[in-house]
Amino acid sequence: MALLKVIEWTDNSSDTIVYKVNMQGNEIKRGSALTVRESQVAVFCDKGKMADVFLPGYYKLDTDSLPIVTKLLSWKYGFETPYKSDIYFVNTKQFTGQKWGTSNPIMIRDADYGAVRVRGFGTYAFRVKDAFVFMQELSGTNSSFTTRDITDHIRSMLVMGISDAIGESGVPVLDMAANLMELSAAVKQSLSARFESMGLELTAFNFESFSLPPELEKALDESTRLGMMRKNIDIYTQLAQADALKEAAKNPGMAGGTMGAGIGLGVGMQMGQMFAGMAQPQNRGAAGAPAASAAGGKHCPNCGAQLSPNAKFCPECGTPVQPKCPNCGANLPANSKFCPECGSKVR
Repeated sequence: MALLKVIEWTDNSSDTIVYKVNMQGNEIKRGSALTVRESQVAVFCDKGKMADVFLPGYYKLDTDSLPIVTKLLSWKYGFETPYKSDIYFVNTKQFTGQKWGTSNPIMIRDADYGAVRVRGFGTYAFRVKDAFVFMQELSGTNSSFTTRDITDHIRSMLVMGISDAIGESGVPVLDMAANLMELSAAVKQSLSARFESMGLELTAFNFESFSLPPELEKALDESTRLGMMRKNIDIYTQLAQADALKEAAKNPGMAGGTMGAGIGLGVGMQMGQMFAGMAQPQNRGAAGAPAASAAGGKHCPNCGAQLSPNAKFCPECGTPVQPKCPNCGANLPANSKFCPECGSKVR
């Protein structure tokens, strides 16, 4: 049976959390040395019970440095004889770059879109905060314990924390991408107690991406496109007409000619209405009625419409057009200079 003189663990892996020292064929004697490096904790176990815990440092193993083991072994006269013990080294460094993702979409209630399924992906980091609690709750007496043995359990807790944080945040779905840092802090805070109960600490939690269902993303893209078109409908209409005219010019056949004629007629009507609207104010008199045509003939004094020589009323607006005596109001024959009723001069 060999006697261990120096007990230590040189970690050459990146994912080992707990390492058990191989005690097969070895015993611990009084004066054996224990070296615990930074980011390590050593735990001695006797007969399946965890006993003494050693923080980073250099120790000479004797009765004073092993008080719990001494009590368990009932050493009445101190540490005199070699003995066997299970020795575990617990890695307390941060395990960074751990991946997380929602294998199934998370259902949340959104004020704008109702029930929405969302997905998230990112990274997190953790470390062992209390080696004694961690050994009790998770590792137990396994000869080794790696990050692979715990990541599935951590991911399930993270998804629960994400659902809780998103639900309590009240952030709309469309604004979540702009609030990833706030959501990350909320997830980390909501899960801190759960991690501590296992002797762990969630040191970092990050969202890398946040996505909506493909059908909702497609609908949002279409809504955005239609919104842009509604704001610029006149420009899009003119561009569409111009493109259609170009296509019609490329097809001189019957179909192309018909299309070109129809579009040309439509454009012509629009331009005619535009120029008519521009010219109309210039052709009105002071009272707003159209001015009389420069050509000769009889015209309505109200609307300026062309009248027949013997017309008594305007055929456009119905205004009486037969001249009357300004003195007695009697109807005057055409081209009268004096009123036939009262003899007053009318022109």
